[in-house]
Amino acid sequence: MHAVAVLALDRVIPFDLSTPIEVFARTRLPDGRSGYQVRVCAEQPEIDIDAGAFTLRAPWGLEGLKDADTIIVPGTDAPTAPLAPAVRDALRAAAAHGTRIASICTGTFPLAATGLLDGLRATTHWIAADLLAATHPDVTVDPDVLYVDNGQILTSAGAAAGLDLCLHMIRSDYGSADAARLSVMPLEREGGQAQFIVHDYAPSPQGSTLAPLLNWLQDNLSSDLTLADIAAHAGTSTRTLIRRFREQTGTTPLQWLHRARIRQAQHLLETTHHTVERIGTQVGFGSPTAFRDRFKRTTGVSPHTYRRTFS
Repeated sequence: MHAVAVLALDRVIPFDLSTPIEVFARTRLPDGRSGYQVRVCAEQPEIDIDAGAFTLRAPWGLEGLKDADTIIVPGTDAPTAPLAPAVRDALRAAAAHGTRIASICTGTFPLAATGLLDGLRATTHWIAADLLAATHPDVTVDPDVLYVDNGQILTSAGAAAGLDLCLHMIRSDYGSADAARLSVMPLEREGGQAQFIVHDYAPSPQGSTLAPLLNWLQDNLSSDLTLADIAAHAGTSTRTLIRRFREQTGTTPLQWLHRARIRQAQHLLETTHHTVERIGTQVGFGSPTAFRDRFKRTTGVSPHTYRRTFS
């Protein structure tokens, strides 16, 4: 039977810990047999583990990782805490033996601390993505996806994305929809983390000289503005405008404008019953098709899907 070891680190997030336990333990094969044997492991099973609202003790120590077919590293509330050498060595030894290793949410941080993610693409909760990139510069961080499958090493974003990752692994192992039926959800969800990210398009540096221009743009999202129009309002050349935007916002004037329009569209989809076509016009898109295409490129889902999720 396929053995899944769930590693409980100190300050483990209970949701991230329970997700793989429940999903894998409840998976049944067509003949009724269990698809997985699940074990919860810790560095020191005799020591209480802080799980926020409660403490727990794992029945297995690190020896439970040695013959596991899959190891799951759940997220913790202290993602940058030093990784114990014994844990690091156990994960590296398991990887060397071909064990599949996956992280959920901020579990990507301890996994990255082993060096196993160096040179690979990975994800984590979008709030922690910049911190992951800064802490582990050899990891290519993608904050917009629900999970990344590198073959032997997998990572997922936060919360429900861990469920997506577990279902993905079950499908890879058995090619079965049983897990989806037991979890009362499809094997694939539309879109990625981008649909949940609230973008703040104010200028980064305090006291930015672009603040009045950005306020004007925000007030004129429905207008058909060109780069020349924006530069004229700012009283500068287009070349200088682009340079100042790059310096103070990290993007171009038109990219900032497009994203601000999409953010306003998200707000209208959440709070009004206006049609998608009307909202596209309200935020400055010339056609419903252009609005839908830009919305899906930015958020990963269609306007209709976004409304169903967040209205």
